[in-house]
Amino acid sequence: MVIKGQKINDRYQIIRTIGEGGMANVYLAYDTILNREVAVKLLRGDLADDEKFVRRFQREAISASSLSHPNIVEMYDVGEDDGKYYIVMEYVDGKTLKSLIKRRGGLTLTEVIDIMLQLTSAVACAHDSYIIHRDIKPQNVLIKEDGTVKITDFGIAMALNSNELTQTNSVMGSVHYLPPEQANGSGSTIKSDIYSLGILMFELLTGKLPFKGDNAVEIAIKQMRDQIPSVCAINSEIPQSIENIILKSCAKNPKNRYENVLEMHNDIKNALNEERKDEQRITYRYSEHDLEETKIMPNLNKTSEQEVKKEEKEESTKSDKTMNGVIIGLVIAAISLIAIISAVILVPALTQEKEIVVPDVSNMSVVDAEKTLKKLGFTVNTETKLEPSDTVKEGLVIGTKPVNGVSRKEGTEITLVISSGEEGIVVENYIGKNYYEVKGMLEANGIVVMVDKKEVQDKEITENTIIEQYPEVGTKVIQGGTVKLVIPDVITKYPNFVSEGWTVEDISKFCEEYGLTLTIVEEETDLYPAGRVIKQSRSADSRVIAGVSLKITVAKEVTFVEPENPEDIPGEF
Repeated sequence: MVIKGQKINDRYQIIRTIGEGGMANVYLAYDTILNREVAVKLLRGDLADDEKFVRRFQREAISASSLSHPNIVEMYDVGEDDGKYYIVMEYVDGKTLKSLIKRRGGLTLTEVIDIMLQLTSAVACAHDSYIIHRDIKPQNVLIKEDGTVKITDFGIAMALNSNELTQTNSVMGSVHYLPPEQANGSGSTIKSDIYSLGILMFELLTGKLPFKGDNAVEIAIKQMRDQIPSVCAINSEIPQSIENIILKSCAKNPKNRYENVLEMHNDIKNALNEERKDEQRITYRYSEHDLEETKIMPNLNKTSEQEVKKEEKEESTKSDKTMNGVIIGLVIAAISLIAIISAVILVPALTQEKEIVVPDVSNMSVVDAEKTLKKLGFTVNTETKLEPSDTVKEGLVIGTKPVNGVSRKEGTEITLVISSGEEGIVVENYIGKNYYEVKGMLEANGIVVMVDKKEVQDKEITENTIIEQYPEVGTKVIQGGTVKLVIPDVITKYPNFVSEGWTVEDISKFCEEYGLTLTIVEEETDLYPAGRVIKQSRSADSRVIAGVSLKITVAKEVTFVEPENPEDIPGEF
């Protein structure tokens, strides 16, 4: 379990949870070395011992580390700490496209084009590095306040030439954005990402998903069978040139799609050009039912061609028999297609155990939450998890593990997360510690840090060392509260060189140490012995500031000049 304030690899200090997934949890953390906020993705503890998941998690790191693009979340670090596998990424302060769509519905045409140009540019960069994302969906796209989008989660991304790209693991990703070739288990190509981008563009424009169903199997079949609805029919203000981009991207036959994402990017860029104002609806060059690249139809086509050749050789007197043969062949082909779909999708679905959606039990008492979960068929872990909360009262349920909204098998054990009340810290003794280290720790716990400086003349006190703190040690400060730290403002004041009897040599060393320019002038006097400092331009106890000049006056013996003529001597006649 990871708790707030905990350090990963003695460097990344956890601030709060920002996301939970089936494979990993994501935390906002503070990099104590580079003094910046980062996102830390930690492989779930129950999966850390699973070699398959560890390999997949590490593959994400390898995939992401090879990519550098302004619209791809940057990866900073990867490693393992005490059995915890982690990836450190750029922290993006924004929301997902999915949450934006849920809040606003369809976006404006200008917004959609801007977002899609950024996404296609990013995906094209990934493809240039031989990486297919394979799970493009609005949940995996973050958008900042300034409109910048960043694609994330390469958890199922895989190198194009990877030996692990098999039919078994290719049926992955989210079914609403799943290309037909992935739905039937035939694997992924760069054109699979193009299909998912087209579905995403449809959703951005309409606020709706093109294919819906009661379960994943029904939606997957529609992905393979049904043509995508017309966005122009949903919104008449959308030009045909925009709809054509979606139609071309979402063709069932990969041959009818764009050759690459860059081609799609350029098509989006000029979609609103004047010359495309009266563009006609596109027609496909290849049959949408001749899915050579899906690995389903080739055998059927081969059978049909053999039947045709055989029939051409038969005599015309056997035409009735020939027609019957064709019909039988088509029936067999249809049965074969149904069998393939059943084997790949339907049969596994029918044999799966019943799954139940985990309900939202937040703000319930523990007793009520347990009753709700048990009534649905879940079991409840007797050990609860405590977490601080400033929105849920102490003793009530914050949430569950796994989180609400996900589907789990009947009988799955659910852990309740209970509020321990508003979070706070107990002030420790920070005196003598480094200001920046203490500041980072306090801010990671939601404490506001104020700094003040106090003039000191002790050369032994190191800069940025805390010398005072408020409130006192042992005081509890809640999140949002303030801790004041005082650090030294080490100063030096001018001594009284005259009264303290400083020599010119001593003053010269003083000026050299503090970066002062020394000017020495001599003054004849019989009041002081020669060589003694009798004046200083900077008054004693004034602050020494590097770079200024200091002038001192040194006593010089009075000299008498012999007169040339004795009669010039006064008093002599």
